[in-house]
Amino acid sequence: MSITAQRLTVIRASGVVGAEVSGLDFATPPDDRTIAELRAIWLEHGVLFLRDAVLPPRDFLAFAARFGTPVEYPFVRGLDGFPQITPVIKEPEERINFGGVWHSDTAYLECPPMATMLIAREVPPSGGDTLFADCRAAFEALSPGLRATLDGLRAINSSKKADASKTREDRQKERGAVTNAEVLEATHPVVRTHPETGRKSLYVNLGHTTRFDGWTEAESKPLLDFLFAHITRPEFSCRFRWAPGSIALWDNRAVQHYPVNDYHGHRREMHRITLLGDVPV
Repeated sequence: MSITAQRLTVIRASGVVGAEVSGLDFATPPDDRTIAELRAIWLEHGVLFLRDAVLPPRDFLAFAARFGTPVEYPFVRGLDGFPQITPVIKEPEERINFGGVWHSDTAYLECPPMATMLIAREVPPSGGDTLFADCRAAFEALSPGLRATLDGLRAINSSKKADASKTREDRQKERGAVTNAEVLEATHPVVRTHPETGRKSLYVNLGHTTRFDGWTEAESKPLLDFLFAHITRPEFSCRFRWAPGSIALWDNRAVQHYPVNDYHGHRREMHRITLLGDVPV
């Protein structure tokens, strides 16, 4: 635990990823110095957790915009009047949750988002946690030989692979989609260099990565399966328990996440903002 110059208390969520910060007063917009401090904590730990944020949609959007440029999610339209805020909802009668696999957000875009900010509006009495995995630590734990092999590879990422999410299809029917494209695909390096920190991380994920560029799916599967399992090892991960007003801001360039689907019969509503990114290198 440490105390920052802005009197923010920082508690690590695990040995390698995630940090919960308290002491932030949401009654007034934080000054630039405080935002800079929060950003530094976020870059170091990969995920920033905040509690007790009383932020209606307009204020939530303004807060997220202090960290980057909010953009629309391609497959589900946002809230009325706030197109950059996507409602992520699971109703009591639904069995499948939105994005319910380990993934990095929208890796099938040419410019995947830099970050995602999620705020809890309604949570079940128990369950509905989110797991996060540090792809930097996962890369650094590989053998030198495998790191060198992966450094030269690129991988195909497709939105079609994630279409198992019936919840997303339901939301598209309710709210419409931003794009008419049925499938979005992009090719990205398997090992990504962070544009701000310079750290390397694995940039393949179970939700979207289908094969290595120039390889068949059958040839790619054994190595991809190994990497998917390796990234999500417990020693690279943390778990966050939500409450109304909780916020998670994760670095989509270095962290994957997994929403746990263990609260059937209860409603869960989150509001999500994605922040503009750049082309992975």
